[in-house]
Amino acid sequence: MRPDEEQDYVAYVTARLPALRRLSYYLCRDEHRADDLVQSTITRLYVHWRRAREARDLHRYVDKMLVRTFLNDQRLAWWTRVRLTDRPREQPGPSEDMETKTVVHAALAQVPPRQRAVLVLRFLCDLPVTEVAELLGCSTGNVKSQTARGLARLRELLGTREFTVEGVGGHGTR
Repeated sequence: MRPDEEQDYVAYVTARLPALRRLSYYLCRDEHRADDLVQSTITRLYVHWRRAREARDLHRYVDKMLVRTFLNDQRLAWWTRVRLTDRPREQPGPSEDMETKTVVHAALAQVPPRQRAVLVLRFLCDLPVTEVAELLGCSTGNVKSQTARGLARLRELLGTREFTVEGVGGHGTR
C-alpha cells in the first residue's frame, strides 16, 4: 500500500473505530469479542482498501464487512469454544433502566444470529429495511420476515405479547 493510501486508511479507521465497536458490541454483547470482530474487519479492510475506497458508501461497505464477519463467526461457533470474561458487559448509564435492559439483552442473545443482526441493525442502529437488506445481501422481504421472526422470538423469550424495542435504545419500526 502506498503511504498516502495508508494515511487515508489510518484516518478512516481512527474516525470510524467507535461506531464499528458499538455495532460489533450490539451484535455479540461481549466487549472482548466485539474488539476481535472489529480487529478482523479492519484487517480485512486493510487488505482490500483500494477496492473499499471505490465503494459508493464506504461506511456501509465496512458495516457490511463487520456484520458478515459476525455471521461467519457465529456459523463457526467460536463463541461456544472461548469465553474471555465473566464480568458485566457494560456499565449502566445515569438514567437507564438496567433491569429491563439486562433482561432484553439476555433474550436478544438467544435469538438466532441472523435475526439478531437484523434486529440490531433495524432498532439499535436505526437503519431502514432497505439499508439492512443491502448490508446483509438479501431482499427487503427477507429483512421484514427476519424482523418479524426475531421479534416473535423475543416476545416468546420475554413472555409478553406487548413487547416493543423502543425501550431498548431503538426507535421502533419504520
